[in-house]
Amino acid sequence: MNTPQSDRVSASVSPGSSMQILSRREIEQLYDASQTKLYSMFRQCALAVLNSGSSEDDTNKVLDQYKTFDIQIIQRERGIKLELTDAPGHAFVDGEMIKGIKEHLFSVLRDIVFIHGELFTNNTYDLSTSRGTTDAVFNILRHANALHANKDPDLIVCWGGHSIGRHEYDYTKSVGYQLGLRYLNICTGCGPGAMKGPMKGAAISHSKQRYTQGRYLGISEPSIIAAESPNPIVNELIIMPDIEKRLEAFVRTGHGIIVFPGGVGTAEEIFYLLGVMLHPDNASYHIPLIFTAPAESASYFDAIDAFIGLTLGPDAQSKYQIIIDDPTQVARSLANGMDRVRVQRRENKDAFFFNWTLSIPNEFQQPFIPNHKNMAALNLNHDQSAFDMAVNLRAMFSGLVAGNVKAEGLQAIAEHGNYKINGDAALMASIDDLLVSFAKQGRMKINADAYSPCYEISHTS
Repeated sequence: MNTPQSDRVSASVSPGSSMQILSRREIEQLYDASQTKLYSMFRQCALAVLNSGSSEDDTNKVLDQYKTFDIQIIQRERGIKLELTDAPGHAFVDGEMIKGIKEHLFSVLRDIVFIHGELFTNNTYDLSTSRGTTDAVFNILRHANALHANKDPDLIVCWGGHSIGRHEYDYTKSVGYQLGLRYLNICTGCGPGAMKGPMKGAAISHSKQRYTQGRYLGISEPSIIAAESPNPIVNELIIMPDIEKRLEAFVRTGHGIIVFPGGVGTAEEIFYLLGVMLHPDNASYHIPLIFTAPAESASYFDAIDAFIGLTLGPDAQSKYQIIIDDPTQVARSLANGMDRVRVQRRENKDAFFFNWTLSIPNEFQQPFIPNHKNMAALNLNHDQSAFDMAVNLRAMFSGLVAGNVKAEGLQAIAEHGNYKINGDAALMASIDDLLVSFAKQGRMKINADAYSPCYEISHTS
Protein backbone atom coordinates (compact mmCIF):
# COMPACT_ATOMS: atom_id res chain seq x y z
CA MET A 1 0.00 0.00 0.00
CA ASN A 2 1.43 3.37 -0.97
CA THR A 3 1.74 6.11 1.63
CA PRO A 4 -0.28 9.23 0.72
CA GLN A 5 1.90 11.99 -0.73
CA SER A 6 0.56 14.36 1.96
CA ASP A 7 2.27 12.19 4.58
CA ARG A 8 5.68 12.90 3.06
CA VAL A 9 7.97 15.85 3.68
CA SER A 10 10.84 17.40 1.73
CA ALA A 11 13.30 19.35 3.85
CA SER A 12 16.89 20.44 4.48
CA VAL A 13 18.50 19.18 7.67
CA SER A 14 21.76 20.29 9.30
CA PRO A 15 23.64 18.24 11.91
CA GLY A 16 24.09 19.14 15.55
CA SER A 17 27.45 20.28 16.86
CA SER A 18 28.46 16.69 17.68
CA MET A 19 28.56 15.64 14.01
CA GLN A 20 32.09 15.54 12.72
CA ILE A 21 32.63 17.42 9.49
CA LEU A 22 33.00 15.20 6.46
CA SER A 23 35.87 15.77 4.08
CA ARG A 24 35.25 16.29 0.38
CA ARG A 25 36.77 12.85 -0.20
CA GLU A 26 34.26 11.22 2.17
CA ILE A 27 31.34 12.97 0.50
CA GLU A 28 32.62 12.02 -2.93
CA GLN A 29 32.69 8.38 -1.79
CA LEU A 30 28.91 8.50 -1.48
CA TYR A 31 28.48 9.71 -5.03
CA ASP A 32 31.39 8.20 -6.90
CA ALA A 33 29.93 6.07 -9.68
CA SER A 34 31.92 3.11 -8.39
CA GLN A 35 30.36 3.44 -4.92
CA THR A 36 26.67 3.19 -5.78
CA LYS A 37 26.28 0.36 -3.28
CA LEU A 38 27.48 2.63 -0.48
CA TYR A 39 24.93 5.30 -1.37
CA SER A 40 22.19 2.69 -1.62
CA MET A 41 23.10 1.43 1.85
CA PHE A 42 23.01 4.95 3.28
CA ARG A 43 19.65 5.71 1.67
CA GLN A 44 18.16 2.46 2.97
CA CYS A 45 19.39 3.01 6.53
CA ALA A 46 18.35 6.66 6.48
CA LEU A 47 14.84 5.69 5.42
CA ALA A 48 14.63 3.20 8.29
CA VAL A 49 15.62 5.89 10.78
CA LEU A 50 13.07 8.34 9.37
CA ASN A 51 10.44 5.59 9.50
CA SER A 52 10.96 5.06 13.25
CA GLY A 53 7.81 3.72 14.89
CA SER A 54 6.75 1.61 11.92
CA SER A 55 5.59 -1.95 12.65
CA GLU A 56 6.82 -3.21 9.26
CA ASP A 57 9.87 -5.51 9.30
CA ASP A 58 9.99 -6.34 5.59
CA THR A 59 12.73 -4.17 4.07
CA ASN A 60 11.42 -4.56 0.53
CA LYS A 61 7.94 -3.37 1.51
CA VAL A 62 9.35 -0.27 3.20
CA LEU A 63 11.53 0.54 0.18
CA ASP A 64 8.57 0.07 -2.14
CA GLN A 65 6.33 2.20 0.09
CA TYR A 66 8.80 5.09 -0.12
CA LYS A 67 10.22 4.47 -3.59
CA THR A 68 10.35 8.24 -4.31
CA PHE A 69 12.34 8.99 -1.16
CA ASP A 70 15.75 10.52 -1.86
CA ILE A 71 18.53 11.94 0.28
CA GLN A 72 21.37 14.13 -0.96
CA ILE A 73 24.47 15.32 0.90
CA ILE A 74 25.25 18.99 0.27
CA GLN A 75 28.72 20.34 1.02
CA ARG A 76 28.81 23.90 2.40
CA GLU A 77 31.60 26.09 3.70
CA ARG A 78 30.26 25.55 7.23
CA GLY A 79 30.00 21.79 6.81
CA ILE A 80 27.19 19.69 5.37
CA LYS A 81 23.45 19.40 5.24
CA LEU A 82 21.08 16.74 3.99
CA GLU A 83 18.41 17.41 1.40
CA LEU A 84 15.46 15.04 1.87
CA THR A 85 12.77 14.39 -0.71
CA ASP A 86 9.50 12.60 0.13
CA ALA A 87 10.64 11.55 3.61
CA PRO A 88 8.12 9.93 6.02
CA GLY A 89 6.02 12.74 7.48
CA HIS A 90 5.92 11.28 10.99
CA ALA A 91 9.63 12.14 11.39
CA PHE A 92 8.64 15.83 11.53
CA VAL A 93 6.62 18.10 13.81
CA ASP A 94 5.35 21.33 12.23
CA GLY A 95 7.97 21.04 9.54
CA GLU A 96 10.90 20.43 11.92
CA MET A 97 12.56 17.03 12.17
CA ILE A 98 12.26 15.41 15.61
CA LYS A 99 15.59 15.93 17.36
CA GLY A 100 16.20 12.28 18.26
CA ILE A 101 15.51 11.17 14.69
CA LYS A 102 17.92 13.81 13.39
CA GLU A 103 20.62 12.53 15.73
CA HIS A 104 20.03 8.98 14.51
CA LEU A 105 20.14 10.12 10.88
CA PHE A 106 23.55 11.71 11.25
CA SER A 107 24.80 8.72 13.28
CA VAL A 108 24.02 6.56 10.27
CA LEU A 109 25.94 8.93 8.00
CA ARG A 110 28.87 9.10 10.42
CA ASP A 111 29.26 5.34 10.76
CA ILE A 112 28.70 4.30 7.17
CA VAL A 113 31.21 6.83 5.82
CA PHE A 114 33.79 6.09 8.53
CA ILE A 115 33.45 2.34 8.21
CA HIS A 116 33.73 2.42 4.43
CA GLY A 117 36.80 4.63 4.51
CA GLU A 118 38.66 2.91 7.34
CA LEU A 119 37.71 -0.73 6.77
CA PHE A 120 37.10 -1.16 3.07
CA THR A 121 38.87 1.66 1.21
CA ASN A 122 42.03 2.40 3.16
CA ASN A 123 42.55 -1.17 4.44
CA THR A 124 43.55 0.23 7.83
CA TYR A 125 42.83 -3.06 9.59
CA ASP A 126 43.63 -6.66 8.76
CA LEU A 127 40.13 -8.10 9.11
CA SER A 128 41.38 -11.63 8.47
CA THR A 129 42.90 -11.67 11.97
CA SER A 130 41.26 -11.58 15.39
CA ARG A 131 43.40 -8.67 16.51
CA GLY A 132 42.67 -6.61 13.41
CA THR A 133 38.93 -7.22 13.73
CA THR A 134 38.88 -6.27 17.41
CA ASP A 135 40.88 -3.11 16.67
CA ALA A 136 38.31 -2.21 14.02
CA VAL A 137 35.41 -2.75 16.45
CA PHE A 138 37.18 -0.62 19.06
CA ASN A 139 37.81 2.26 16.67
CA ILE A 140 34.27 2.30 15.31
CA LEU A 141 32.99 2.56 18.88
CA ARG A 142 35.57 5.19 19.79
CA HIS A 143 34.77 7.24 16.68
CA ALA A 144 31.12 7.22 17.80
CA ASN A 145 32.11 8.42 21.32
CA ALA A 146 30.61 5.26 22.79
CA LEU A 147 33.59 4.37 25.02
CA HIS A 148 33.36 6.23 28.31
CA ALA A 149 36.50 6.11 30.43
CA ASN A 150 36.55 6.59 34.21
CA LYS A 151 33.18 4.90 34.74
CA ASP A 152 32.51 1.80 36.80
CA PRO A 153 30.88 -1.20 35.07
CA ASP A 154 27.19 -0.38 34.60
CA LEU A 155 26.14 -1.26 31.02
CA ILE A 156 23.64 -4.11 30.72
CA VAL A 157 23.08 -5.61 27.28
CA CYS A 158 19.49 -6.75 26.73
CA TRP A 159 18.74 -9.22 23.96
CA GLY A 160 15.33 -10.47 22.88
CA GLY A 161 12.81 -10.53 20.06
CA HIS A 162 11.44 -7.65 18.02
CA SER A 163 8.19 -9.59 17.77
CA ILE A 164 6.91 -10.36 21.28
CA GLY A 165 3.54 -10.36 23.04
CA ARG A 166 2.30 -7.48 25.18
CA HIS A 167 2.84 -9.37 28.43
CA GLU A 168 6.46 -10.02 27.44
CA TYR A 169 6.99 -6.42 26.41
CA ASP A 170 5.61 -5.18 29.74
CA TYR A 171 7.92 -7.58 31.53
CA THR A 172 10.98 -6.20 29.71
CA LYS A 173 9.92 -2.73 30.83
CA SER A 174 9.66 -3.92 34.44
CA VAL A 175 13.15 -5.41 34.28
CA GLY A 176 14.51 -2.20 32.74
CA TYR A 177 12.80 -0.19 35.46
CA GLN A 178 14.50 -2.21 38.19
CA LEU A 179 17.86 -1.90 36.44
CA GLY A 180 17.44 1.86 36.18
CA LEU A 181 16.62 2.20 39.88
CA ARG A 182 20.09 0.75 40.51
CA TYR A 183 21.74 3.29 38.16
CA LEU A 184 22.46 0.66 35.53
CA ASN A 185 22.46 1.66 31.86
CA ILE A 186 20.96 -0.20 28.91
CA CYS A 187 22.34 -1.42 25.59
CA THR A 188 20.15 -3.25 23.05
CA GLY A 189 19.90 -3.92 19.34
CA CYS A 190 17.98 -0.60 19.21
CA GLY A 191 14.79 -1.92 17.56
CA PRO A 192 11.24 -2.55 18.89
CA GLY A 193 9.95 -5.20 21.31
CA ALA A 194 12.50 -6.50 23.81
CA MET A 195 14.99 -3.95 22.51
CA LYS A 196 12.74 -1.02 23.39
CA GLY A 197 11.06 -2.20 26.60
CA PRO A 198 14.14 -2.22 28.89
CA MET A 199 15.11 1.25 27.70
CA LYS A 200 11.62 2.59 28.35
CA GLY A 201 11.53 1.13 31.85
CA ALA A 202 15.02 2.41 32.69
CA ALA A 203 14.22 5.89 31.37
CA ILE A 204 11.39 6.16 33.91
CA SER A 205 13.45 4.95 36.87
CA HIS A 206 16.44 7.07 35.85
CA SER A 207 14.10 10.05 35.96
CA LYS A 208 12.86 9.04 39.41
CA GLN A 209 16.44 8.75 40.63
CA ARG A 210 17.26 12.12 39.02
CA TYR A 211 19.95 10.29 37.11
CA THR A 212 20.60 12.54 34.13
CA GLN A 213 23.45 10.56 32.54
CA GLY A 214 21.34 7.59 31.46
CA ARG A 215 22.71 5.72 28.46
CA TYR A 216 20.39 3.97 26.02
CA LEU A 217 22.92 2.55 23.58
CA GLY A 218 21.64 0.94 20.38
CA ILE A 219 23.98 -1.18 18.26
CA SER A 220 22.78 -2.30 14.84
CA GLU A 221 24.11 -3.09 11.36
CA PRO A 222 22.89 -1.97 7.92
CA SER A 223 20.68 -4.89 6.90
CA ILE A 224 19.10 -5.18 10.37
CA ILE A 225 18.41 -1.48 10.87
CA ALA A 226 16.74 -1.42 7.45
CA ALA A 227 14.21 -3.95 8.79
CA GLU A 228 14.08 -2.79 12.43
CA SER A 229 14.00 1.00 12.74
CA PRO A 230 15.72 2.30 15.89
CA ASN A 231 13.33 3.03 18.74
CA PRO A 232 13.10 6.68 19.84
CA ILE A 233 14.60 6.13 23.30
CA VAL A 234 18.04 5.29 21.89
CA ASN A 235 20.33 8.24 22.63
CA GLU A 236 23.50 6.67 21.21
CA LEU A 237 23.12 4.86 17.89
CA ILE A 238 25.98 2.91 16.33
CA ILE A 239 25.92 1.09 12.99
CA MET A 240 28.48 -1.72 12.80
CA PRO A 241 29.43 -3.06 9.34
CA ASP A 242 28.09 -6.61 9.83
CA ILE A 243 26.41 -8.88 12.35
CA GLU A 244 29.68 -10.41 13.61
CA LYS A 245 31.16 -7.02 14.53
CA ARG A 246 27.84 -6.01 16.03
CA LEU A 247 27.90 -9.07 18.29
CA GLU A 248 31.51 -8.39 19.26
CA ALA A 249 30.62 -4.79 20.08
CA PHE A 250 27.92 -6.03 22.47
CA VAL A 251 30.21 -8.31 24.44
CA ARG A 252 33.21 -5.96 24.42
CA THR A 253 31.26 -2.94 25.76
CA GLY A 254 28.66 -4.67 27.97
CA HIS A 255 29.25 -5.68 31.59
CA GLY A 256 26.31 -8.07 31.94
CA ILE A 257 23.74 -9.60 29.62
CA ILE A 258 20.02 -10.32 29.91
CA VAL A 259 18.18 -12.47 27.37
CA PHE A 260 14.41 -12.14 26.97
CA PRO A 261 12.26 -14.39 24.77
CA GLY A 262 12.82 -13.98 21.05
CA GLY A 263 13.16 -15.79 17.76
CA VAL A 264 16.05 -16.87 15.56
CA GLY A 265 17.94 -13.60 16.08
CA THR A 266 17.90 -14.12 19.83
CA ALA A 267 18.98 -17.74 19.36
CA GLU A 268 21.89 -16.51 17.24
CA GLU A 269 22.97 -14.18 20.04
CA ILE A 270 22.69 -16.94 22.65
CA PHE A 271 24.81 -19.42 20.69
CA TYR A 272 27.37 -16.75 19.82
CA LEU A 273 27.87 -15.84 23.47
CA LEU A 274 27.87 -19.43 24.74
CA GLY A 275 30.35 -20.38 22.02
CA VAL A 276 32.66 -17.57 23.12
CA MET A 277 32.35 -18.61 26.76
CA LEU A 278 33.02 -22.28 25.92
CA HIS A 279 36.29 -21.50 24.16
CA PRO A 280 39.26 -22.77 26.23
CA ASP A 281 40.86 -19.30 26.28
CA ASN A 282 37.87 -18.02 28.26
CA ALA A 283 37.64 -20.88 30.77
CA SER A 284 38.20 -18.58 33.76
CA TYR A 285 36.24 -15.65 32.38
CA HIS A 286 32.90 -14.64 33.89
CA ILE A 287 30.12 -12.74 32.15
CA PRO A 288 26.92 -12.23 34.19
CA LEU A 289 24.23 -13.82 32.01
CA ILE A 290 20.55 -14.18 32.87
CA PHE A 291 17.68 -15.66 30.85
CA THR A 292 14.38 -14.22 32.06
CA ALA A 293 10.70 -14.14 31.10
CA PRO A 294 7.28 -13.58 32.65
CA ALA A 295 5.52 -16.59 34.16
CA GLU A 296 3.35 -17.07 31.05
CA SER A 297 6.50 -17.55 28.96
CA ALA A 298 8.43 -19.84 31.30
CA SER A 299 8.16 -22.70 28.79
CA TYR A 300 10.16 -20.66 26.28
CA PHE A 301 13.35 -20.92 28.32
CA ASP A 302 12.54 -24.51 29.28
CA ALA A 303 12.78 -25.29 25.56
CA ILE A 304 15.89 -23.15 25.03
CA ASP A 305 17.63 -24.72 28.03
CA ALA A 306 16.81 -28.23 26.82
CA PHE A 307 18.05 -27.40 23.32
CA ILE A 308 21.31 -26.02 24.72
CA GLY A 309 21.73 -29.17 26.82
CA LEU A 310 21.19 -31.37 23.76
CA THR A 311 23.56 -29.45 21.50
CA LEU A 312 26.24 -27.90 23.74
CA GLY A 313 25.98 -29.90 26.96
CA PRO A 314 25.87 -29.16 30.70
CA ASP A 315 28.98 -26.95 30.69
CA ALA A 316 27.14 -24.46 28.49
CA GLN A 317 24.07 -24.67 30.73
CA SER A 318 26.23 -23.70 33.71
CA LYS A 319 27.08 -20.35 32.09
CA TYR A 320 23.70 -18.74 32.75
CA GLN A 321 20.91 -18.33 35.31
CA ILE A 322 17.23 -18.64 34.48
CA ILE A 323 15.01 -16.29 36.52
CA ILE A 324 11.29 -16.39 35.85
CA ASP A 325 8.83 -13.58 36.63
CA ASP A 326 11.06 -11.66 39.06
CA PRO A 327 12.38 -8.33 37.66
CA THR A 328 13.76 -7.29 41.04
CA GLN A 329 15.85 -10.44 41.38
CA VAL A 330 17.14 -10.04 37.84
CA ALA A 331 18.27 -6.47 38.56
CA ARG A 332 19.80 -7.36 41.92
CA SER A 333 21.75 -10.23 40.38
CA LEU A 334 23.12 -7.96 37.66
CA ALA A 335 23.95 -5.18 40.13
CA ASN A 336 25.82 -7.67 42.33
CA GLY A 337 27.53 -9.07 39.25
CA MET A 338 29.08 -5.67 38.54
CA ASP A 339 31.31 -6.13 41.60
CA ARG A 340 32.72 -9.35 40.18
CA VAL A 341 33.22 -7.73 36.77
CA ARG A 342 35.06 -4.84 38.40
CA VAL A 343 37.41 -7.18 40.28
CA GLN A 344 38.03 -9.34 37.19
CA ARG A 345 38.86 -6.35 35.00
CA ARG A 346 41.28 -4.99 37.59
CA GLU A 347 42.98 -8.37 38.00
CA ASN A 348 43.37 -8.59 34.22
CA LYS A 349 44.50 -4.94 34.03
CA ASP A 350 41.68 -4.46 31.56
CA ALA A 351 39.62 -1.37 30.78
CA PHE A 352 36.12 -1.04 32.20
CA PHE A 353 34.85 0.51 28.93
CA PHE A 354 36.12 -2.17 26.51
CA ASN A 355 36.72 -5.82 27.28
CA TRP A 356 40.10 -6.46 25.64
CA THR A 357 41.07 -9.69 27.41
CA LEU A 358 38.01 -11.71 26.41
CA SER A 359 39.07 -13.98 23.55
CA ILE A 360 36.71 -13.96 20.59
CA PRO A 361 37.79 -16.71 18.17
CA ASN A 362 38.22 -15.90 14.52
CA GLU A 363 35.38 -18.33 13.68
CA PHE A 364 32.98 -15.85 15.28
CA GLN A 365 34.57 -12.81 13.64
CA GLN A 366 34.57 -13.77 9.97
CA PRO A 367 31.26 -12.79 8.35
CA PHE A 368 28.98 -15.71 7.53
CA ILE A 369 27.40 -15.17 4.11
CA PRO A 370 23.90 -16.70 4.33
CA ASN A 371 23.55 -18.04 0.82
CA HIS A 372 22.05 -21.40 -0.12
CA LYS A 373 25.43 -23.07 -0.58
CA ASN A 374 26.76 -22.00 2.81
CA MET A 375 23.55 -22.88 4.64
CA ALA A 376 23.50 -26.38 3.13
CA ALA A 377 27.19 -26.89 4.00
CA LEU A 378 26.82 -26.23 7.74
CA ASN A 379 28.00 -29.08 9.97
CA LEU A 380 24.91 -29.85 12.03
CA ASN A 381 26.04 -33.18 13.41
CA HIS A 382 27.03 -34.34 16.88
CA ASP A 383 30.53 -35.45 15.87
CA GLN A 384 32.18 -32.15 16.86
CA SER A 385 33.13 -30.16 19.95
CA ALA A 386 30.60 -28.01 21.79
CA PHE A 387 32.46 -24.92 20.58
CA ASP A 388 32.27 -26.00 16.93
CA MET A 389 28.61 -26.88 17.36
CA ALA A 390 27.98 -23.37 18.70
CA VAL A 391 29.78 -21.88 15.67
CA ASN A 392 27.59 -23.83 13.24
CA LEU A 393 24.32 -23.22 15.08
CA ARG A 394 25.08 -19.50 15.34
CA ALA A 395 25.62 -19.41 11.58
CA MET A 396 22.40 -21.33 10.94
CA PHE A 397 20.32 -18.96 13.04
CA SER A 398 22.05 -15.98 11.39
CA GLY A 399 21.04 -17.33 8.00
CA LEU A 400 17.44 -17.69 9.12
CA VAL A 401 17.43 -14.07 10.29
CA ALA A 402 18.54 -13.07 6.79
CA GLY A 403 15.85 -15.22 5.21
CA ASN A 404 13.19 -13.71 7.44
CA VAL A 405 13.88 -9.97 7.32
CA LYS A 406 17.06 -8.92 5.47
CA ALA A 407 16.74 -7.62 1.92
CA GLU A 408 19.49 -9.83 0.50
CA GLY A 409 18.06 -12.91 2.22
CA LEU A 410 14.52 -12.22 1.07
CA GLN A 411 15.78 -11.81 -2.49
CA ALA A 412 17.79 -15.04 -2.35
CA ILE A 413 14.77 -16.98 -1.09
CA ALA A 414 12.58 -15.47 -3.81
CA GLU A 415 15.07 -16.45 -6.51
CA HIS A 416 16.26 -19.87 -5.32
CA GLY A 417 13.65 -21.17 -2.90
CA ASN A 418 14.06 -22.02 0.77
CA TYR A 419 17.38 -22.68 2.48
CA LYS A 420 18.15 -26.39 2.95
CA ILE A 421 19.31 -27.42 6.43
CA ASN A 422 20.80 -30.91 6.82
CA GLY A 423 22.27 -32.93 9.68
CA ASP A 424 21.80 -35.69 12.24
CA ALA A 425 18.22 -36.94 12.46
CA ALA A 426 17.89 -36.30 16.21
CA LEU A 427 19.46 -32.86 15.96
CA MET A 428 17.32 -31.93 12.96
CA ALA A 429 14.18 -33.00 14.79
CA SER A 430 15.13 -30.81 17.74
CA ILE A 431 15.91 -27.83 15.50
CA ASP A 432 12.62 -28.30 13.66
CA ASP A 433 10.67 -28.42 16.93
CA LEU A 434 12.35 -25.22 18.14
CA LEU A 435 11.77 -23.31 14.90
CA VAL A 436 8.16 -24.45 14.64
CA SER A 437 7.57 -23.28 18.21
CA PHE A 438 9.05 -19.86 17.33
CA ALA A 439 6.69 -19.60 14.35
CA LYS A 440 3.61 -20.71 16.31
CA GLN A 441 4.39 -18.17 19.02
CA GLY A 442 4.71 -15.39 16.42
CA ARG A 443 8.42 -14.83 17.04
CA MET A 444 9.68 -14.96 13.46
CA LYS A 445 8.17 -11.72 12.13
CA ILE A 446 6.05 -8.88 13.46
CA ASN A 447 3.26 -9.84 11.05
CA ALA A 448 3.08 -13.41 12.30
CA ASP A 449 -0.02 -14.27 10.26
CA ALA A 450 1.91 -13.70 7.03
CA TYR A 451 4.98 -15.73 8.01
CA SER A 452 6.17 -18.29 5.49
CA PRO A 453 9.18 -20.45 6.49
CA CYS A 454 12.42 -19.67 4.66
CA TYR A 455 13.94 -23.09 5.36
CA GLU A 456 13.47 -26.82 4.75
CA ILE A 457 14.92 -29.42 7.10
CA SER A 458 16.20 -32.87 6.17
CA HIS A 459 18.43 -35.40 7.90
CA THR A 460 21.32 -37.63 6.86
CA SER A 461 20.28 -40.76 8.74
